[in-house]
Amino acid sequence: MKNLLKNISIVLLVFLFIAGIATLLGSPEKKPEDVSLSALVSQINNQQIKEISVSSDDLAITTQDGKTEKAIKEKESGIIETLKNYGVDQEKLKNVNIIVKGDSASNVWIGTILPFLLPFLLIAGFIWFMLRQAQRGNNQALSFGMSKARVLDPKDKKNRIVFANVAGAKEAKEELYEIVEFLKNPKKFLSLGAKIPKGVLLLGSPGTGKTLIAKAVAGEANVPFFNISGSEFVEMFVGVGASRVRDLFKQAKKNSPAIVFIDEIDAVGRHRGAGLGGGHDEREQTLNQILVEMDGFDTNVNVIVIAATNRPDVLDPALLRPGRFDRRVVMDLPDIEERKAILEIHAKNKPLAKGINLRVIAQRTPGFSGADLSNLLNEAAILSARRGKKIIEMPELTDSIEKVILGPERKSRRIDEDEKKIIAYHEAGHALIASNLKHADPVQKVSIISRGNAGGYTLNAPTKDKSLHSRNYFIDELSVFLGGYISEKITFNDVTTGASNDLERATAIARNLVTRYGMSDLGPRTFGHKEELVFLGKEMHEEKNYSEETSREIDRQVTKFINNAYSVAEKIILEKRELLDIISNTLLEKETIEQAEFNKIVGIAEEEAEMKAKE
Repeated sequence: MKNLLKNISIVLLVFLFIAGIATLLGSPEKKPEDVSLSALVSQINNQQIKEISVSSDDLAITTQDGKTEKAIKEKESGIIETLKNYGVDQEKLKNVNIIVKGDSASNVWIGTILPFLLPFLLIAGFIWFMLRQAQRGNNQALSFGMSKARVLDPKDKKNRIVFANVAGAKEAKEELYEIVEFLKNPKKFLSLGAKIPKGVLLLGSPGTGKTLIAKAVAGEANVPFFNISGSEFVEMFVGVGASRVRDLFKQAKKNSPAIVFIDEIDAVGRHRGAGLGGGHDEREQTLNQILVEMDGFDTNVNVIVIAATNRPDVLDPALLRPGRFDRRVVMDLPDIEERKAILEIHAKNKPLAKGINLRVIAQRTPGFSGADLSNLLNEAAILSARRGKKIIEMPELTDSIEKVILGPERKSRRIDEDEKKIIAYHEAGHALIASNLKHADPVQKVSIISRGNAGGYTLNAPTKDKSLHSRNYFIDELSVFLGGYISEKITFNDVTTGASNDLERATAIARNLVTRYGMSDLGPRTFGHKEELVFLGKEMHEEKNYSEETSREIDRQVTKFINNAYSVAEKIILEKRELLDIISNTLLEKETIEQAEFNKIVGIAEEEAEMKAKE
């Protein structure tokens, strides 16, 4: 539509330009006065005429006083003969300067040819415009079913990514390096009867580097990389997705060896017949074509398909069978050493202050993905620029951690002094309980600065990553969650809504201890079965596979865990009431307490803090 309007505008402008030129050429600035031949002869006889210019039958007359006039002579006779016929005085005529001009080419064009040719030119232009639009429409129709994949040329050294650019993911690299070897030297494997893997499925949470490591495989193998999203196959017209799949694999085969990367393959690879659409649904047609291309009749093509998803549970079983996605590579969240390596890579082009220990940042960011860490350093750079600094220092890095987790500081939020005191005691309660329990995560920072929806926060983070959590850890965490609630109740003899999220999380942990982890008095058993309905996306359905009596017993066990944690936290706060007041008053004065200062307040020696961190 945009191109159509553009072409119409061009035609109109050309037409207006031609009409303007014709108007200018045909319209002099001062229009001369028309006179008859009789009047002209009379003026000549009275010696009022200075010059007569003859052009064809037109007479341009200039009088003695500089006025211009015009007249038309007889067509069959010349100017002298015409004037004689009207009785001009021959002696007076000799005093008039008569100039005879021939017809110029421009006058012939404008006066004779152009009026005849212009309609034909306009008609020809209109026909050309219509043919061009029809041709463009045909080209668009022909290209509608073509692949929209972006191609990364191996010759593009500037944008080339290799395994050295991907920090961590050691096991994933080892698994994928075989693919690189296969692409580089297929004879080494074919001589032993090994077949090239058809597909690799990258599984992992968002931001763990699935796309990045797929590019690194292509970079290491030095082969073309065709990148497309699963959603780009699907259109509202049936058959377009399948056509694009065919075109994509056609291009990849033409440039083989090559890698085809399909991001978010769950957009087209969901279970067929799961409840939405019939057998001719566009998504299912596209999936069928992908299945055929990956393991169809042509099985000797050196093209490897790498797909990425964070929803492997919804994929069609036909995609996961051997011969299609032979390999499944899990991209886990990075551990502390991998987070440190990722931070170092993203910090290469950023001016960090001397003495910054990125391991400290890695310790405070458990559960962060590679994308989160990249965002963290970017936020630190933006914050440093906002504060007028030329380098990134530690305060900007720590503030960026909290911004990524909780959101930006809400400086405009006005907090009443009484409310501020309640928040200080609430956060002090969390921190005090955490510092007195052996299995709880150490306190990294306590603050009463509002961020996001939180009035304040206590940052607890382990110094080393844990893949397994013990029963004692969960029980201590329950006490930490209840610390703010109990601190408010003991100090003010009242409670507020600030503890609502803490109570919700504590209740969820207590219920999981009973129903999922088998850590209650009900023994090593799980209760309830959760199923994800594929055609409803993330909606969960829980099957209740236990009796009403068991349900009441589960509730009693949950209440027991909560009550025990409450008793432990209440005892600590009553015994350490003076420390609670000191922490709260320090928060009211400084608003933020870092780990070293907090440990000094609660009397934890550095050796003891390190020993607790190791445990």
